[in-house]
Amino acid sequence: MGLRTRWEDRAYLRGKHYPARFVLRHPLRVAVDLVRRKDSKLAHRWLDGLRGVEIGGGSFTNFNLDTINVDIDPEGFYRGVQDEMVGWHIPIDVQANGAALPLADDSYDFVLASHVIEHMPNPIGALREWRRVAARYVFLLVPHRDRTFDRDRDFTPLEEFFERDSNAFMSDEDKHWSVWNATSFLEMCARAGIPVLEHSDPDDMRGDGFAVVIDAR
Repeated sequence: MGLRTRWEDRAYLRGKHYPARFVLRHPLRVAVDLVRRKDSKLAHRWLDGLRGVEIGGGSFTNFNLDTINVDIDPEGFYRGVQDEMVGWHIPIDVQANGAALPLADDSYDFVLASHVIEHMPNPIGALREWRRVAARYVFLLVPHRDRTFDRDRDFTPLEEFFERDSNAFMSDEDKHWSVWNATSFLEMCARAGIPVLEHSDPDDMRGDGFAVVIDAR
């Protein structure tokens, strides 16, 4: 492929292409992925034409939007998962904790997080931080308990979210700290004063979660 500029690389990745060597090694995997892969019409309806930040972007859920990618661990587990599943990974533009972004207030139109907020020890605090950076919207895909490996867990009590937030709870442990369905997530938002503009259950991309559009203004 020869030398490529950073911007050529980003355009290549947004185009949902696979490296030729990966196609040759895994033709069936590529064919199945292309059949199953979807774009989120909801995300494009709200976010097309805007500039945003994606928290922990992955090549296996590429939204094809104009975003920079923020991730805490450029060489870690999730990069390896991307390479294994689709043969490439989304490059990281800013290395930072997704709940403490080194970005100015209202510096981007939106913040996007797909299957990320459940990894945040304090989800209300994370939403507050994402609304700080986003001038217009926060767009989320959140795993639904009954459609993921969390199906045997209890829903996280609402009071626990507010206790974590009041204590500014933090942890370096990477796990699913919270378990929701769409109803319990929307109730958390309502009680926290976080305005939801639209939601969709199931989401129209992976189908194992629900989508939530939050007003950041």
